[in-house]
Amino acid sequence: MPEFALIERLARAIPSRGPGVDLGIGDDAAVLAPEPGKRLAISSDTLNEGVHFLPGADPEALGHKALAVNLSDLAAMGAEPRWALLNLTLPEADADWLDAFARGFAGLATAHELALVGGDTTQGPLSLTVTVLGSLPAQGGLTRSGAGAGDRVFVSGTLGDAAYALGRRQAGVGDSAADLSGTDAALDRPSPRLALGQGLLRHATACIDVSDGLLADLGHVARASGLSAELELASLPGSETLLALPETQRWDLQLCGGDDYELCFTAPPERREAILALGEQLGLPLTEIGFMAATDGAASGAGGEATPAGHGLEPGGNVRCRRPDGSDYTPARPAWEHFSRPGLSGP
Repeated sequence: MPEFALIERLARAIPSRGPGVDLGIGDDAAVLAPEPGKRLAISSDTLNEGVHFLPGADPEALGHKALAVNLSDLAAMGAEPRWALLNLTLPEADADWLDAFARGFAGLATAHELALVGGDTTQGPLSLTVTVLGSLPAQGGLTRSGAGAGDRVFVSGTLGDAAYALGRRQAGVGDSAADLSGTDAALDRPSPRLALGQGLLRHATACIDVSDGLLADLGHVARASGLSAELELASLPGSETLLALPETQRWDLQLCGGDDYELCFTAPPERREAILALGEQLGLPLTEIGFMAATDGAASGAGGEATPAGHGLEPGGNVRCRRPDGSDYTPARPAWEHFSRPGLSGP
């Protein structure tokens, strides 16, 4: 299939027109008109075969996930999605593969009224890069650096299912086309928590999406805010599948597995009831799992740059994990970080 026929095929399958799109696919650049009085939030992620997904992965699931992981970044900022760019590097222009990929991408794009306005296609090892643009209020927006000492730490949904499903596939256990209501759905078709992120604009002090694992990602919030974090392992939310595992196996998956795409956020104690009410309104469990604490040399608020004594800048190095008996726990597996550990994980 020639390149321009491939592009036309994608443009027909994925919504490419919508509010604010003055000029979309078909010219050298898109022309967009942001809403007056709003700001733009922009995020980009790449998924590479063999790094972020297994060879032979279902293309429809890949289409969904390639967009979902980017929308999850917008959710962590409290932004509303507007437009997307898609860069596809393909070994060959396979029409059936492309149609399935486009279905997965289009389904999620349509659900969130997002328009595909451009991108690029080229030949090479399978790689998917999506850039998303979202709308934020003129003032406000969630960041990683706003947490204060004493803030409670919350997380949405459950943790560890995606890592569990990936481990089974890597071990050759189970079918990648298994029932999407279980752990496979968490890995293949994560749900970006956009409505939650927008609702948290009124309550949260800091937020991040859990892509590299809770330990690493909460560590980013703690460092950006000049604080440390205390996690209660007994509070970590898990599915029935995860809760049936031995404690240490479950904790390691929940802390370091990655690919959850849930939101981890902080808020003052007095906002707890409002946050739980928001979760009930959205039909999404929100769980308090710990708190933020001041460290030596750190202010009891946002924006400090101190690093907890005895810790370097390794992912999760300023997060303390406590067992149900109060003793400290160190995971057996390291937190995910590109260039330091082989394997598959979130972008």
